[in-house]
Amino acid sequence: MKGSLIGFDVSAAKIITSHSQLIALDPSIKNSIHGEFDAEMLSTRVCPVRMSDQSVALFGLREYVASDQANELARRVVAKGYVLSDPQRFILEAPLLLALARSQLPGIHIDAAGMGMGLSRSALTGAFQDLIEWGVRNGASDLHININTSSVESEVRYTISGSYVAPQRFKNMSTGMLVDMLSVIWMDVKGGNGALFDPRVEQQGSLIRQVDGYDVVIRWASLSADSGPSVCMRILVQGITPANMDLSSLGYTDSQVLTINRAMKSSGGAVIFAGTVGSGKSTTLAALISNLSPCRKVITLEDPVEYKIPNAIQNTVSRSLNDSQPFVYASKLMTVKRSAMTDVLLGEIRDTETGKAFMDLASSGINVYSTVHAPSATLVPDRLCSDFIGVSRDFLLTPKILKLIVYQTLIARLCTHCSLPVGTLLKGFYDTDGHMRSGTYWGQWLDSIQSMYCIDVSGMRIRNINGCASCSNGGISALKGYEGRTVVAEIIEPPVQQDFLDSVRNGNLICWLSQNGFKAGDKSVLNAKWRSAMDNAVIKSCNGIVDPRDIEQHFESFETNRLRIRRVS
Repeated sequence: MKGSLIGFDVSAAKIITSHSQLIALDPSIKNSIHGEFDAEMLSTRVCPVRMSDQSVALFGLREYVASDQANELARRVVAKGYVLSDPQRFILEAPLLLALARSQLPGIHIDAAGMGMGLSRSALTGAFQDLIEWGVRNGASDLHININTSSVESEVRYTISGSYVAPQRFKNMSTGMLVDMLSVIWMDVKGGNGALFDPRVEQQGSLIRQVDGYDVVIRWASLSADSGPSVCMRILVQGITPANMDLSSLGYTDSQVLTINRAMKSSGGAVIFAGTVGSGKSTTLAALISNLSPCRKVITLEDPVEYKIPNAIQNTVSRSLNDSQPFVYASKLMTVKRSAMTDVLLGEIRDTETGKAFMDLASSGINVYSTVHAPSATLVPDRLCSDFIGVSRDFLLTPKILKLIVYQTLIARLCTHCSLPVGTLLKGFYDTDGHMRSGTYWGQWLDSIQSMYCIDVSGMRIRNINGCASCSNGGISALKGYEGRTVVAEIIEPPVQQDFLDSVRNGNLICWLSQNGFKAGDKSVLNAKWRSAMDNAVIKSCNGIVDPRDIEQHFESFETNRLRIRRVS
């Protein structure tokens, strides 16, 4: 039978999609009784609820409401003398179920008799585990929990393929439950500033969870905003080796791969990868180092270790906002220098401490690899020599110190199964901000790109916003039509392009760009002496790999670029 306890048919469960439907239930909801069955952890998936007629119904997520766990819970409910409701089971979205289990359903009075303390620590931990599991399985790089203390509901979002998205599954989550959850999870944070979660201050730290057999390092950073704390958690899946990655599969062009491989053969000097937060710098660097010869001794200093690199001796050196041991990093560096290594990965150069470490290591004649936040390859020297980092300009411009500078960003890669020809724009189409533009507008826009870059745009393709079976991406509309992301990069090799360091020394980068960079309308961008990341993105677009409209979002409008190039030229 559909309503039997064993082998329950999910089609027999009633679907509830809103608060108003819960309010209208007859008999009405009285209270959760998960505590009577030691089922606090399970209550975030399936929760037993006493109704006003004293019967008991099971409220659960679709994927759990007919599970073996739910069937066993129903059996125990009956064994304890309760009568199951008709219908006996209801399907809820995660936000409604969590609020029901926590007794925090807006507009519904839930009898608290027998409730005890509501969700236990284990149940709140289980709710957090659900958030992390969903993020890992859908390729999220970050989990964002934005608390709004003036509202009964707060926001859960993820960064997936560079997009800031709010999955329907986690919409309208209870503010109280999320705050309680953050307070409980903070107790597991290592290296954090403060024994308790404090919404009024910025806090940082990290913790580890397991998903599908992998350790997941979660890097916590909370911001004390006016509306309440905003917590960003970087999701770093351990045990995924980059050894099977190569630069070409990440998106580097053949000529760029040749340049990087050539630079890697020379001994000594620094390879710097630049980009913004989430641009894939660490992934590329790990892939690069994992393919070094096993005859080279590689040591890493990271905060935290993001990838397991074969044959590397990796070290996590955590520094909190109120580090009670400020010399831990310096002590580790001193030991590393005595370790007779040939190569060192210095996770990120971001302050004076890591700036000094960079100078110390780079001047010792070993190979140094690191990352830095900078908007272009040309501006990396200025970033390193800024007051925030403090690398000596004379030191940085010394021959053989800077071996290679790479700037990269990630652009959404079009789905190869459903992308549309660029001519679709000429019928009238939306821009990336959702505004409808006429066919005339798009025709002029494409003509401008073709004229500026002297390149055929007929091979360009655009995103299909409806997507297809190959790019459903968990049903998130903002990701439909895409298949992951691809690197677009620009590279400067100072030992070969010696005039670059001269221009940095003289403060005349505009002159260097004028002599080496692409000049609009002068010749095809394919034949340029040096190409920026935006130039390379245009070439990828002409090959149907990325949507040309997305290029403007990552860099600047083509019109601005045209005017800038004209000024530089």
